[in-house]
Amino acid sequence: MNKVLFFLSLISLNGLSQPYGPPHFTENGTHDGFPAEHMITRKMIPYEYVREADVIWSKRVWRAIDLREKMNHPLFYPMDDFSGGGVWLKPSLRWSLWTIIRENVFNGNLVPFDPENPYALGTFDGDQFKYPISVAAGKTYATDSVFQTKVFRLFGQLSASSLIPLSSVDGEDSVRLAPNGIDWEMVYAERDTVWFKSSDIVQYHLKEDWFFDKERGVMDVRILGIAPVVYQRNAANQIEGMRELFWLYFPHCRFVFNNYFAYNTKNDAQWMSFDDLFWKRQFSSYIIKESNVFDRKIEQYRSGVDAQLESQRISEEIRLVEHDVWHF
Repeated sequence: MNKVLFFLSLISLNGLSQPYGPPHFTENGTHDGFPAEHMITRKMIPYEYVREADVIWSKRVWRAIDLREKMNHPLFYPMDDFSGGGVWLKPSLRWSLWTIIRENVFNGNLVPFDPENPYALGTFDGDQFKYPISVAAGKTYATDSVFQTKVFRLFGQLSASSLIPLSSVDGEDSVRLAPNGIDWEMVYAERDTVWFKSSDIVQYHLKEDWFFDKERGVMDVRILGIAPVVYQRNAANQIEGMRELFWLYFPHCRFVFNNYFAYNTKNDAQWMSFDDLFWKRQFSSYIIKESNVFDRKIEQYRSGVDAQLESQRISEEIRLVEHDVWHF
């Protein structure tokens, strides 16, 4: 499936941009279940205002949300897919978190940040939100070819056969005259693209700040960023590790997540938004990094069970800070 078919599928399935969540009504005016008017234009609830002078202690940590855990399945399901003709197939009423992110990045409602420094390859500091990938002013995904190329690098990859030039009859690589009539270029097989689906996302990484607000007398947390994670595979399609696709600035994501349903396993009549899910911390996670002088992850100095114990130690340290404040 190529990028043209993918873009056509966006038009055919979406029509206009859907900034307020998936449509709740079918084309003939019927709806599946009770109308959900309270979610379509829901207003985002702002965080409690915090003065910098009132923050007497803070700790920055990075977490991993493993989507294989049962508690995190509302973020993982339902899974989208592609048809044989390259059409993007999405559930009608409830989307996975990956489908929500992809939909709104292509519609221009969210701006992804490149995880790798484009000026120093091999340096991954995208969680600092320094390399935005956005549509040029006055353009859309359909008209901005530069944006299309950059977004495809984050949301998909070329198959191995697309990188091999075709061979001519004499055994040499095929070439053809470029449109300007002067330069020559290699002729490659038709580029077969592989787009990441919901089932390809194995984790989400969070960047967050824990702090104690003396004005309210509470320990609080603010999520700063979120990054989808996929398996890193080699040429033989063997898993070599994991990699972050891109980072999103979470305060901007809240305006989008606030208008999409997250499945409630207890009550079908009381579905929460994805913003509610993150605010209420209804997910399972573990710490993979804390702010430190070496700026290194736990996996760089601990492994196996020791890494798990280190993660638990950091979590307990944060809990004890609030406990010690009220201990007289």
